[in-house]
Amino acid sequence: MKAVIQCAVFAAVLFAGGQVMAASPEENIKVVQDFFKAYGEGDLEGIAAVMDDNVTWHIPGRHPLSGTKHGRDEVLAFFSELGVAGFKAEPIYFGADETHVVDIHRGWSNAEGKPNVDTTWALVYRIEGGKIVEATNLSADQDAANTFFWSQYQLAPVPERLAR
Repeated sequence: MKAVIQCAVFAAVLFAGGQVMAASPEENIKVVQDFFKAYGEGDLEGIAAVMDDNVTWHIPGRHPLSGTKHGRDEVLAFFSELGVAGFKAEPIYFGADETHVVDIHRGWSNAEGKPNVDTTWALVYRIEGGKIVEATNLSADQDAANTFFWSQYQLAPVPERLAR
């Protein structure tokens, strides 16, 4: 009888769209470490492999790349642009539980003749089914980040800049 009840609970959770079993903190950290490895190698396919199709990524600030990115394609376009600007990231710390990972990393640039950024960032990732479903970036020096991104990315003149 106990096995029947366990099967019923398992089926109910599946049909309700919930997770049956959360990943371990170590498994979740591995997802984010794989993300950093792919980012460091400029491997957009590797980045895509650790993201849910419907990922949401929150980029703070008031600059051309800031705002919430919806879906894998938008997030990959963001990381492609970071690569063009030569923005680097070096992990310092990972912490996790069964649903979230926090990373602290150094993020910096070495753009010649332009303002650069070299600061500490923290990201909070929500992981489901071994994939990043949401990430929120937090910068220790948002003003420096804004200055850097504005120096790297110019907006098109109106009306080309406006979405249609």
